[in-house]
Amino acid sequence: MTDSTAAEAPTAIAPCLVLLCKRPALGHSKQRLAQQIGLQPALDIAQLLLACALEDLHQWPAPKVIAPDHSRHLPWAQALCPQALGMAQHDGNLGQRLNDLDSRLHALDLQRLIYIGSDCPVLQPSDYQRVTCLLEANDTVLLAAKDGGVVLMASNRSWPDLSALPWSTEHLGSALFDCCQRAGHSVAWAGELFDIDHKEDLYALPSLLEQHGQPARLNLHHALQQLGVPAHAC
Repeated sequence: MTDSTAAEAPTAIAPCLVLLCKRPALGHSKQRLAQQIGLQPALDIAQLLLACALEDLHQWPAPKVIAPDHSRHLPWAQALCPQALGMAQHDGNLGQRLNDLDSRLHALDLQRLIYIGSDCPVLQPSDYQRVTCLLEANDTVLLAAKDGGVVLMASNRSWPDLSALPWSTEHLGSALFDCCQRAGHSVAWAGELFDIDHKEDLYALPSLLEQHGQPARLNLHHALQQLGVPAHAC
């Protein structure tokens, strides 16, 4: 299957939001979390996390892209957000897939790109606004994760070679920052949030999700209550 679009590829200067996603499936969703809370609860959480990211994608007032991890999932992804450009990721590690996807989007004259995944439901409009403002004065902007990774990557330039970075480790954020600087990018941090990989990551969510007040976040909050997840301070 070849990549196709759900809408004409936009060419506006405003940042384009790109959602990298996987189709949730039993036994293949949030595997580290599944070992701690069970396969079905982990699948339910994965679906609710994706819904939160889609909430942001739907509300994004500028160009938007949804990028599933395999071409066979492209129709599924496009149905989730018909207003977005659908473009499947190709093979390779995450760095290789990002480089390839970034190249294809730049070829469509989408030059200012903000990449997110579906693991950070605490992202707020103020975070996106801060990133967008920082892109006015910097080539690249990163939003750190508390575990040493990143929850958002944004740039006005093509990414340098990301294939050798320590993906899925606590060293990713600093390695990505250094990689971009070596490539001549001016780089800025936009703060720090946390993503969801382990059971303990769920504990800080209830109180934060209540503050959002958005439907997908409230659905996730309700699911956490059903699971008996206690509300801890961040």
